[in-house]
Amino acid sequence: MNSIDTVGTHLEQMIQVGAAKPDIVREIGRMCEGWPYVFGAWGEQCTPAGRRRRKRDDHPTIVSKCQVLNGQRSSCDGCKWNLPVRMYDCRGFTHWLLAQVGVNIAGQGATSQYNTKANWTVRGPISEMPKDRVCCVFIQKGDKMSHTGMYLGDGSTVECSSGVQYFSPMQKNRWTHYAIPAGLYDDVPVPEPAEGDDRPILRKGSTGPYVTRVQTQLIQRGYNLGKYGADGKFGAATEKAVKLFQQDWGLTVDGVVGPDTYKMLDSTPAKADTYMVTIRGLSQADASTLAGLYPGAVMEKEGGEA
Repeated sequence: MNSIDTVGTHLEQMIQVGAAKPDIVREIGRMCEGWPYVFGAWGEQCTPAGRRRRKRDDHPTIVSKCQVLNGQRSSCDGCKWNLPVRMYDCRGFTHWLLAQVGVNIAGQGATSQYNTKANWTVRGPISEMPKDRVCCVFIQKGDKMSHTGMYLGDGSTVECSSGVQYFSPMQKNRWTHYAIPAGLYDDVPVPEPAEGDDRPILRKGSTGPYVTRVQTQLIQRGYNLGKYGADGKFGAATEKAVKLFQQDWGLTVDGVVGPDTYKMLDSTPAKADTYMVTIRGLSQADASTLAGLYPGAVMEKEGGEA
């Protein structure tokens, strides 16, 4: 089993030599084999304190598989995960793995991840999955996705169920759907956000091209998004700008971009660019005459005195 440092070092080396994103996902995913499953975890280091924060009665292994929390020992000494390692649940693992190459998939669970159209360039039944592409795979039960993992583009998968596990060949009959993450392949364009009522609800924590478009519209309409601008991440600055826009246009001020806010953003004009003209060498009389022609114009004497 590899440690956090070992995986991190290899990741840095692959990035430095310009390895392709799918290759990085494939190698780093396999290097995490053996790391623990903890429901609700997104890749934080496995510690007793971290597990305690995730404690749930319906997931008893969070406690029972920790020798400190189950009372077997007073420290992590001797634990196989005391290297240290990271902990995940299924959707936490795929999210973390893709984030290492700058690809962010929105959604708190496997179902919301799959249902967020902006996450993917293409998605569909597993029978249509291209065999040579790294992508997310899902198991559908009823109207929900009950599990997710990564197909590595070579007939194998890596997933976090009973810890991070590698399967070669993949267990074909388990998976029902696939989805290729937007931005993972340079030769596959990220889809333009759709217009109309099928656009996703955006709120703080959302990511992807729909967020980028909304951020761009806000900036064009004169709203400040801070130093990061239109970065595709719906953070505090974006939420504040959305609320100001909603307030200015008589909408419900909740910081959430839904149908009404989309419609108003689409229908309101972008703020026109403005310019300042400086004419040097004018007499006081000529400057006063020109300034009088434009309400709000400011007249200054060259050198800074009014």
